[in-house]
Amino acid sequence: MKLALFDLDNTLLSGDSDFEWGKFLISKRVFDREVYEARNKEFYDQYRRGVLDIQEFLDFQLKPLSRHPRKQLDAWHEEFMQCHVLPLIGNKARALLENHREHTRVIVTATNSFVTGPIAREFGVNILIATELEQINGEFTGKVAGIPAFRDGKVTRVQIWLAEQKLNWGALEQSWFYSDSLNDLPLLNQVTNPVAVDPDETLRSHAQRCGWPIISLRAI
Repeated sequence: MKLALFDLDNTLLSGDSDFEWGKFLISKRVFDREVYEARNKEFYDQYRRGVLDIQEFLDFQLKPLSRHPRKQLDAWHEEFMQCHVLPLIGNKARALLENHREHTRVIVTATNSFVTGPIAREFGVNILIATELEQINGEFTGKVAGIPAFRDGKVTRVQIWLAEQKLNWGALEQSWFYSDSLNDLPLLNQVTNPVAVDPDETLRSHAQRCGWPIISLRAI
């Protein structure tokens, strides 16, 4: 198998779907703008600096999903896709995925599967490894199910998926991982072809030292 892994936020997307989802809920008056916007930005800045407490963030991010019926959340997400997500999808990202059409393509993202599932489908990627949400009778509880797909958790989750396919890293002919973030260094170090995409400063410096390719998927 030749395996192509893709980060989502600020990699395939020219923005962060988690952050945009928060902004969308503010626009729907689900949250108090001043309070939620400040907290959302604080977590985003922590993520960019590589100091995010994932459990604290997930408590903040997932609780709103438990306060509203799934039917309402699904309706909101359809609007969110049209207004906030589609404008973040560029032709270069679609072309990159097309270049790997003969390979097994997987999106690996820390953002929860409710937000990212429809985005993966929009990209035509059938395999999504994301932070999973606990559900009871189809409704979200506001808690995480299993291991969050964040930092070393991404490596663990990919290894679990590979084991389900009766594979391991050594059995792969080739592997790629495309990411923008220093938080993804653990998974970048696992693949045979790590690629930095519009990287943050830390990842850019690391990629330059290691001789990794650095590309941009942003429109010029």
